[in-house]
Amino acid sequence: MPGLLDGKTAVVMGVANRWSIATSIAKALHGHGARLALTYEGERTKDEVEKLARELGQGLALHCDVASDDSIASLRAVLESEYKRIDVIVHSLAFARKEELAGKYFATTRDGFRIALDISAYSLVALCRELAPIVASGGSVMAMTYLGSVRAVSNYNVMGVAKAALEASVRYCAVDMGEQGVRVNAISAGPIKTASARAVSGFSNILGEVAQRAPLRRNVGAEDVGNVAVFLSSDLSSAVTGQVIYVDAGYSIVGV
Repeated sequence: MPGLLDGKTAVVMGVANRWSIATSIAKALHGHGARLALTYEGERTKDEVEKLARELGQGLALHCDVASDDSIASLRAVLESEYKRIDVIVHSLAFARKEELAGKYFATTRDGFRIALDISAYSLVALCRELAPIVASGGSVMAMTYLGSVRAVSNYNVMGVAKAALEASVRYCAVDMGEQGVRVNAISAGPIKTASARAVSGFSNILGEVAQRAPLRRNVGAEDVGNVAVFLSSDLSSAVTGQVIYVDAGYSIVGV
């Protein structure tokens, strides 16, 4: 239903390239009428994000390093100047060193643990704190997570712990942001072929397992996640908050 998000402004964080989940979410939100601002972390992705922003309704491409409170504050200043208020925040941000995503979890280094938790989980807390004053009542915040938060997935390791912290943060932020009528939820997507996912050792085996055992007998695509992001961004989800919504072809419900 085109126009579902007419009049809404969405900030999509985590666009890395044209195949990322954040890109599909941005396209879906734009397709339903949302005005977009996309963020990039550094020069490596700047050109790609700026090009995508131009294609999607001449949206803004803004720098934001979520490991820096000053950078998040600068993002808020630009958003407030350009839009006054925003309606949707999409947190599609995660990082762990590649060497932490293979082998034994207990081999995780102290610094690797700190980095993964900071970028992948604490960043949501920092964004909610800084951007809360400019999120309109009835607004929506959503974060991307994965089944490795609640199950031990081979080689997902410290990222699984970071995603567990992210999901807990979603619940606590939902309570805090709910006071101003803002919803906070998470989408737990099934494995999708992205550059970041391929950093997990044995990722292709995970794809095969899901396609074989999921009730729908398939893997999900980034467009599936984009569709649910539209729902969470829209007034159709007006009473949904603090939830983790699984978009994984049903794999999360299957036992041994």
